[in-house]
Amino acid sequence: MIWKLFFAFIQVGLFSVGGGYAAIPLIQEQIVNIYKLMTLEEFSDLITIAEMTPGPISINSSTFVGMQLGGIPGVLICTLGCIIPSFIICLTLAHIYYKYRNLGSLQTVLASLRPAVVSLIGSAGLSILLIGIFKNGIISTDNLKYLESALFLVCLFLLRKYKVNPIAIILGSGVVGTLIYMFI
Repeated sequence: MIWKLFFAFIQVGLFSVGGGYAAIPLIQEQIVNIYKLMTLEEFSDLITIAEMTPGPISINSSTFVGMQLGGIPGVLICTLGCIIPSFIICLTLAHIYYKYRNLGSLQTVLASLRPAVVSLIGSAGLSILLIGIFKNGIISTDNLKYLESALFLVCLFLLRKYKVNPIAIILGSGVVGTLIYMFI
């Protein structure tokens, strides 16, 4: 059974392109439908736990499935099976990059990808902002939280103007936010 788990999670790690949530149907297909190692109810319980636990959901899911089916050896086998394909792909791409990093065409391709990545991140942030501000196409301040907005602006100012370490900003805003909610 351990080898079935290993090969099942190798396939999950190799074909779950698009993030951790893309791995869930693949894990279900392998563990519930093909190998019939769990029922759908057991699997849905494990996915619920994996979603609540910090970390990537595909790794958490593989770890929980491994623990349920094979104990500590199952944890190691399932987690390694999920990680190995990504590790090999990243290692291969890193080797290719270091071998050809001085090539002008590679630098051109990477430079042209930077604006696309920035725009994707900006687009996601803007979408979240628009959901929070607009309601039925009208600017709505019903959902606007003024203290949180002020804390955000202070943190943004500290990051941009004084180049404060982002970790210090995260920890500081967490402390300030906790204090605000404790006393207000």
